[in-house]
Amino acid sequence: MSELSGLYAIWYREFRVFWREKSRVITSIINPIMWLVIFGGGLGASVSVGQVGYQQFLFPGILAMAIVMSSIFFGAYVVWDKKIDFLKEVLVAPISRTTIFMGKILGGATDSLIQVTILILIGTLLGITYTLQGLMIAYAFMFLLTVAVVSIGLIIGSFMESPEGFGLITSFVIFPLTFLSGAFYPLNNLPQWLAVATTIDPVTYAVDGLRGAILGTSYNSLLFDFSLLSVFCVVMIVIGTVAFNRMKP
Repeated sequence: MSELSGLYAIWYREFRVFWREKSRVITSIINPIMWLVIFGGGLGASVSVGQVGYQQFLFPGILAMAIVMSSIFFGAYVVWDKKIDFLKEVLVAPISRTTIFMGKILGGATDSLIQVTILILIGTLLGITYTLQGLMIAYAFMFLLTVAVVSIGLIIGSFMESPEGFGLITSFVIFPLTFLSGAFYPLNNLPQWLAVATTIDPVTYAVDGLRGAILGTSYNSLLFDFSLLSVFCVVMIVIGTVAFNRMKP
């Protein structure tokens, strides 16, 4: 088996596993919509940010939140594969662990991008308008964020032995990444401690880049956001590759 064939096989397996779980697909779409409609609509009735309503302002943050919450859980498949000994069968295949890792990343990224594509289509019902250039830039940001967060999930999964332990650890990762990213509030005029926290949070640059691409209102330049997010993505891939190669099946 060539490395390319192995990469495709791992990607296809991850893709098929995800789409067999219809309840998870539906939940991963409904939850962000509820945040957007209930939270965004309720607060948006009396709050606006700049030239846009709060619900429109919130939309790019919801896209990032959906990516974080769905992508990181692809690491749980590693834990389950360990429990049913499927991972051992994969690891003895004549392909490198790096190829297996990249296949899982691409599988997770594909599934997450399909989910946010559905959310982007729903965004038109909320008055969100898109340009072709803006969508292309937005997908570039979403792809980098997805790859980085899937890598985080796989890193955690490579060290975990139980789904319960995986869920506990990821809950401590998801909420800081999401709530400190500026997904729910503008980045200007923040308290000093919160400004420092948002600067450290790499998801901040994905949210800001998505706002710039979709709404045309970003705090930093798109190039700056994209550069920092790219560095974060590469670092997570490198760490994940090392962790995966050292993982005990």
